[in-house]
Amino acid sequence: MKQAKDIMTTNPACCTPEHNVQQAAEMMVKHDCGEIPVVGNEEMKVIGVITDRDITCRVVATGKSPNQTSVRDAMSRPPVTVTPDMSLEECCRIMEQNQIRRVPVVDQTGRCCGIVSQADIAKAAPTRQTAEVIKQVSEPTEHASRVAA
Repeated sequence: MKQAKDIMTTNPACCTPEHNVQQAAEMMVKHDCGEIPVVGNEEMKVIGVITDRDITCRVVATGKSPNQTSVRDAMSRPPVTVTPDMSLEECCRIMEQNQIRRVPVVDQTGRCCGIVSQADIAKAAPTRQTAEVIKQVSEPTEHASRVAA
C-alpha cells in the first residue's frame, strides 16, 4: 500500500511569515508550484501555507501591495498536514475533506519534509481515486455558492 512518502515531492521550497507576498510568488514561479509551506524560523515547523489563491484573494483583489504585505497577513492557517507514513487513501481523504489541492508532509516534530499535490496523486493512485479527489476538492464551498448567488 502506497504512503505519502512514496509519492510526495521532497524538500519543497518554504518561506517564513516575514517574507513578503511577492517573494512567495517568485518562489512559486521558480519552483513551478502553487503553494509554499510557511515555516517558523528556528524549528522549521509548518505554521501555515500560502497559495496562489491566497495571494489573489487576500492581496491583489483587496488592492494591497504584494511587496509590502507579509506572508503572515496572507497565509492560510492553521495548516492541514499529513505524515510520511500516512496511506495514500488517508491522504486523499484529508485533501477531499478540506478541499485542498496540496498538502504539506510533516515529520514527527512538525518539520516540513515534503508536499503532496493532486498531480502526485494522479501519477500514483488508481484513476477512480484520482477522479474522486479532484471532484471533491472542486465542489463549490458554501461561501462560493453564496457569492455566486
